[in-house]
Amino acid sequence: MPGTLPVSFSTVEELDDFMSSPSTALIDDLDQVPGDIMVIGAGGKMGPTLARMAKRACPNRRVIAVARFTEPGLKAYLRESGVETIVADLLDLESIKALPQVPNVIFMAGRKFGSSGNEPLTWAMNSFVPGLVADHLSQSRIVVFSTICVYPFAPVMHGGSREEDAVGPPGEYAISCVGRERMFQYFSQQHSTPGVLIRLSYSIDMRYGVLHDLGSKILHDEVIDLAMGHVNVIWQGDACSQALRALLHCTVPSSPLNVSGPETVSIRSLALAFAKRLGRGPRFTGEESPTAWLANTSQAARLFGYPAISLDQMVEWTADWLSRGMTSFGKGTHFEVRSGRY
Repeated sequence: MPGTLPVSFSTVEELDDFMSSPSTALIDDLDQVPGDIMVIGAGGKMGPTLARMAKRACPNRRVIAVARFTEPGLKAYLRESGVETIVADLLDLESIKALPQVPNVIFMAGRKFGSSGNEPLTWAMNSFVPGLVADHLSQSRIVVFSTICVYPFAPVMHGGSREEDAVGPPGEYAISCVGRERMFQYFSQQHSTPGVLIRLSYSIDMRYGVLHDLGSKILHDEVIDLAMGHVNVIWQGDACSQALRALLHCTVPSSPLNVSGPETVSIRSLALAFAKRLGRGPRFTGEESPTAWLANTSQAARLFGYPAISLDQMVEWTADWLSRGMTSFGKGTHFEVRSGRY
C-alpha cells in the first residue's frame, strides 16, 4: 500500500487500485506460502479486491477467481488484471469436482440478504456447499470468510468476543454460518487440512458498509436506529490483506480469527461525525443496547499489526465520496438488525 494516502478518490478505478495495493508485509508473508491461489466466491463485494491484491502481491503465480460472474464486465475486469476466471455454480456438484487442485484457497462464498423466506437456500450455500468444497480441496491450505455474527451479542464494556468464546448467535442466517465453520473444521480434522476461519466484522468500501449507510442516512435525512449502538469496522484493503496473510497461519483443525478494526465504535458518534462533515443534522430513534456484535481483535493485531487505514480516514473518505454523489453498490449492511433475520 502506498505510503502517502490520497485525500480523496476521483474515480472508482482510483479507489479499486488503491484498495487492492499489497503491502510489503503481505508480499513478504506470501513469499513464505508457496503455490497458486484460488479465490472461491470472488464475485461479491470483497472478492475482486482480494483477487487483484493477491495477483499484485505475487505476479508470477496463478490467481484464479471462481464465481457465477453475473455482474456484467467483472470477469473481463479481473482478466485484465491477470487473474484467471472460472465460471461455476457452487450448488452444482460437478462444478465443484471440476475445480482445480491448488495449494492455497480463499473461500468467500455465502448467502446473507434474502435469507429470511428462503432459509433452505441459505443453509445450502452456507453449510452444504462448504462441506463439498472442504472435502474436494482437502489437500489445500484454506482460509474461510466467516462472520462476527457467529457469536452471541457481547457486552459493550467487555471489549468484544474473543476467538475462544462459545458461539451461539440469533437467527438462522448466523446459525448457518456456524454450520459453515463446522463443515470446514470437520474436514480439516478428517483430512488434516490446514485452515483459518476469518470472523469478519464490517469491511469498509466507499460504495458500501456501515459508514456508507450512516453517511447516506445523514444526506437523505433518514432516521438512524441506535438499537445496535456499537460496531467494529475495518478498511476493505486491510481486511483482504489480513485474510491473505492468514494463509501463513493456518492450523489443523481450522481455527477462528477475528478480523476488524481495534475500536469499539459508537454509532451515535459516527453519525455526528458525518453530520459535521456533511453539514446536516442527524435524526435518531431508540437507545443504545448494552450489547452488540463486537470482536476483540488482539490476536489479529499480534499477527499482522494494526490496520493501516484509520477510522477517521475512512470517515473522511466516505463523507467526501457521498458528498460528490459517487457510485454505490446499493446494498445496505442492515447493521441495526438485532433479530438475526435478513
